[in-house]
Amino acid sequence: MKKSDILFQIELDENHVPEKIKWSAEDGGINKQEAKATLISVWDDKKMEALRVDLWTKEMPMDHMKRFIHQIFLSLANTYERATNDKAVSESILDFAEHFAKESKIK
Repeated sequence: MKKSDILFQIELDENHVPEKIKWSAEDGGINKQEAKATLISVWDDKKMEALRVDLWTKEMPMDHMKRFIHQIFLSLANTYERATNDKAVSESILDFAEHFAKESKIK
């Protein structure tokens, strides 16, 4: 069986606020690439809940965070449709993403 790792390295300031985020995914050809934010979710099947790690650096501009969240909504719509074949709900997520973009003034 093949195994693959995705690694995150977080540099924190004295108050434990992220200053740098780097990630590596050898199979994807990524080695210590810098990022300004990451949202990681995993499913805990025993507790039936999502566990999350949401981090962003001090330098992450607010308008970039808004765009990041918008793109996550778009990705969630795609993932939801691929996982469930439920196009109607996927389109509802896309509609919300459009509403979010307008309300956050990124479109």
